Amino acid sequence: MSLIQLYIPVEVSQHCVSELGELGKVQFRDLNPDTNAFQRSFVSEIRRFDEMERQCRFFKTQTEKADIPTRSLTTSGSLSRARSAQEIDDLEEKLRQHEARITEMNTSYETLQRRYLQLTELRHVLRDTGIFFQQASRHDIPGANEEAEDTAALLDNDVEQQAYNETSQVNLGYITGVIPRTRIQTFERVLWRSLRGNLYMNTAEIDEAIVDPDSDAVVEKNVFAIFAHGREIVSKIKKISESLGATLYSIDESADKRRDALLDVTSRIEDLTTVLTNTNQTRRSELLDIAENLDAWTTIVRKEKAVYHTMNLFDYDIGRKCLVAEGWCATNDIPLVQHALKEATEASGTNLPSILTELRTKKTPPTYHRTNKFTQGFQHIIDAYGMARYREVNPGLFTIISFPFLFAVMFGDIGHGFLMLLFALYLVLNEKKLVHNNDEIFQMFFSGRYMMLMMAIFSIFTGAIYNDIFSLSLNVFEPGFDWPTNYNSTDAVEAIPNGKTYAFGFDPSWHGSENFLLFSNSYKMKQAIILGVIHMSFAICLNVFNHINFGKKIFIWLEFLPQILFMESIFGYLIFCIMYKWSVNWWELDSDGNHIHNAPPNLLNMLIYMFLTPGKVNPEEQLFPGQGPLQGVLIIIALICVPWMWFAKPYYLKMQHSKHQYERIADDEHVADDEARLGGSSTEIVNDDDDGDEEEFDFSEEMIHQTIHTIEFCLNCISNTASYLRLWALSLAHAQLSSVLWDMTLKIWFGFTGPLAVVGLVIGFAMWFTLTCFILIGMEGLSAFLHALRLHWVEFDGKFYMGDGVPFEPFSFSTMLEIKSE
Repeated sequence: MSLIQLYIPVEVSQHCVSELGELGKVQFRDLNPDTNAFQRSFVSEIRRFDEMERQCRFFKTQTEKADIPTRSLTTSGSLSRARSAQEIDDLEEKLRQHEARITEMNTSYETLQRRYLQLTELRHVLRDTGIFFQQASRHDIPGANEEAEDTAALLDNDVEQQAYNETSQVNLGYITGVIPRTRIQTFERVLWRSLRGNLYMNTAEIDEAIVDPDSDAVVEKNVFAIFAHGREIVSKIKKISESLGATLYSIDESADKRRDALLDVTSRIEDLTTVLTNTNQTRRSELLDIAENLDAWTTIVRKEKAVYHTMNLFDYDIGRKCLVAEGWCATNDIPLVQHALKEATEASGTNLPSILTELRTKKTPPTYHRTNKFTQGFQHIIDAYGMARYREVNPGLFTIISFPFLFAVMFGDIGHGFLMLLFALYLVLNEKKLVHNNDEIFQMFFSGRYMMLMMAIFSIFTGAIYNDIFSLSLNVFEPGFDWPTNYNSTDAVEAIPNGKTYAFGFDPSWHGSENFLLFSNSYKMKQAIILGVIHMSFAICLNVFNHINFGKKIFIWLEFLPQILFMESIFGYLIFCIMYKWSVNWWELDSDGNHIHNAPPNLLNMLIYMFLTPGKVNPEEQLFPGQGPLQGVLIIIALICVPWMWFAKPYYLKMQHSKHQYERIADDEHVADDEARLGGSSTEIVNDDDDGDEEEFDFSEEMIHQTIHTIEFCLNCISNTASYLRLWALSLAHAQLSSVLWDMTLKIWFGFTGPLAVVGLVIGFAMWFTLTCFILIGMEGLSAFLHALRLHWVEFDGKFYMGDGVPFEPFSFSTMLEIKSE
C-alpha cells in the first residue's frame, strides 16, 4: 500500500473524484478532522442532493404503492461519467416538477376519496334509516307505552295532558350516522349506561366495502339511528358517538325529502367516480413516466452526493486554487489512478492536469487482500475473526485447503459428500441467475458455494479413506482378510489375514464386525491428534514470517524457537510414537514361535509416566530401545523452554529501551550544541500527526504480559491438542447416526417380500432420503462447519494471528450503491 497525495484543480475536482469513485481503488483520508460537518466546504451541495434523494425515495414509495415496477439499470455505461452543473440543475428542476405534480394529484385524489367516502356513507344512511323512522313513533319507544297507559285512565279528556303529548312528540330528537362494526357493541353499551335506557336505537350493516382513504384499508361499518327526548340527551349522544369514531350525518325526517336527497347523492357519486378514475389514470401515467428513469436518477443523485462527501475530506489550497487530497492505494494500482485522473481531465474539456505524488510515511497502512469469487468466502471466515495487520501473514490462503479438509474429517462419507457436491455444483453453474435472489438464508449458502464445493470434494476423499458410503462399505480392491466358510453359527467368527493389504482406505472386512468400533475409534482418535499437532506446529512456524517482515528477527530466537521446541518435545514426540507404533508388527514371531516384540504399550499412559518418572520406562511397556533417556532429554528441553519464553523477550525489550533512551539524550545534546552554534535557530521536523507519541515502556507491565502469554501458551498446547479430538468425536457420531438411520428406515424392509416390501421400501426410502438431507447433511454439516471454524479461529489463528488491522475501504460507487440497495 502507498500513501498518495493528489493536487486537483477546483475546475476538474468533481470529474476527477467521480472517476476515482468509478475506479474504486483509493481510500481517502480526512484532512479536516477538527472541522465540524456543518462547516465544511460543500455542505450546501450535500443538502441539495439530500433533498433530491428524498424526492427519489418519495417517487419509489409512490410507484411501489401503485404496483408500478421501475425499470432496472441494464448497463451503467451512461451513468459512469460525471454530470455537469447544467445537467444537475435540469435534473433538480425535473424532480421538483414531478414532485409538485404528484403531490398535487395525491392531495386532490385524497380529497376526492374522502368526499366519495362521505357520499357513500350518506347514501347508506338515507337508504337504511327509512324503516327506522317508521318504527320510531312515540308508542314504539321503550317506556313510552307504560307512561301513556298510566296517564290515560286518569286524564283522558284533560287539555293540559293533550298539550303535553303533542309537545313530547315534537321534541323527539334523532341522530344518524355510521360507525365501525368492531365498535358497535361498545357503542350500545356506553349509550345504555350513560342514558339509562332512555333512547331508541337501531342499526343496519353496510354490505358494501368501505375503504379508508388514510390507511387504504377496508373497514366494515354499520348505519345507526338513535331517537331520544330532549336536547341535552341528544347532545350527549353526539359527544359519545364522536368519541367512539362515528361519523354523523344530518338527514330530514320527511320521507319525500330523504328520497330526493338519495337521488341527488347517487348522482353525485356517479360523477365523483368518473373524476376519481380520471385522476387516478393521470397520476398513474405520471408515475409510469417517472418509473422509466427513477433508478437512473437515484443512481446519479447518490453518486454525486458521495462525490461531494468525499470532497469534504480534502483540504483547499488557496495559493494554488486546488484541492489537496491524501489517500491509500495499492502500489500496483497507482498507474490506474493516474490514468483515471487523465481521463477525467480530458472529459472536463480543460487542460488543467491533476498531480499525483507518492508520500513516504510511517503511518500504518490499511490491509487489502485481493480476492475473487472463489477465495472470497474463505477470506470472509478470517475477516470475521479479525482483520490482519498490514503485511501480516494472511491465514486465508491456507484456509482454502485446511478448512474443507478438517470439515471432511468430521463429515467423511462418499454419499453425503456427493449429495453436497451436487448442490454446490448447482449453485456454481447457475450463479449468474441465482445472484439476484435476495432471500437472506439463500444468500448465506450462495456466498459460500465454492467453499461447499471444496468441502464436498474433501468429504468424498475422506469418505473413501473411511470406506463409508451411506454407512455401507465399498469392496473395490482385494481385501486383506478371508472369512472361513465352515463355522458354527453360535460361535464368534474370526477373519483370517491373507497377507494382502487393502489398496486405499479401510478394509471392507472391518465393516459389520464386532470390533469395528474399537479399530475405527483408535485410528480416528490418533488421526485427530496427528492432524491437530501438525496444524498447530504449522501455525507456530508462521510466526517466523511475521517476525522477519516486521523487522524483529531476534524474536525468532526469543519467542518462536522456545515455543516450537516446547511443542515438539512433548506432542511432536507423541506423534512420533503413534507413527512408530503403527509401523511395527507387534504380533511378529521368531523362528521358535515366540513374539519378537512385547505387547503394544498404551501411549496415554506412556505420556503420563513420561512426566511422573522422567528418564525411566518399564521394560514391559517400552516402545523402542533408548526410549527412557530420550524422554528425559525431551523433558529437560521442555523445562528449559518455559523460562526462555518467560524472561528472554522482556529483558531484551528493556535493553533496547535503555539503549534508545541513551541515544535520544545524546541526539538532544547534539541538537542543543547546533542551536547554540547557529544562534538559536532550529529546523522544525514535522512528524506524522496520527502516529501519536511513543508508548512509554514499563518493564513490570511487560513482565506481567509475558507471564500471562507464557502460561497461556503452555496450557493451550495441552488444551488445544485435546480440542482436536472433536475431529474423532464428530466423525464417530456422523458414522453411527448414518448407520442407525439406514438400519431403522431401509434395512428393516429387506426381510419382507411381496407388496408389503414394495410399499415399505418406497416409504422407507422417502424417509431415509429426507432425513439424510435434513439431519445428516444439513444439521451434521452445520455442526462440522462450526467445529472446523472454531479449530481455525482458536487453535490455528491464535498461535500467530494478531487480527487487529484496519480494513482497506476504498471510495467506490459500486460498494456504496450495494449498501444503499440493502
